[in-house]
Amino acid sequence: MKVNGKFVRLAKPLSLQEYLEREKYVAAHVAVERNGHIVPRADFARTMLGDEDCLEIVAFVGGG
Repeated sequence: MKVNGKFVRLAKPLSLQEYLEREKYVAAHVAVERNGHIVPRADFARTMLGDEDCLEIVAFVGGG
């Protein structure tokens, strides 16, 4: 799987939600594009990831 331009090997099938938690992302603070399509936050838990997937994860940062 490719995440933000880097190759990542999955040891086992994971949902997007599980992957984000494992990598210490806060789901409420990220936007995720999977294979060119935005994944709605409500679908994170049921979106299963595979080695062929390409993810772009963008974390929101506060400031002013």
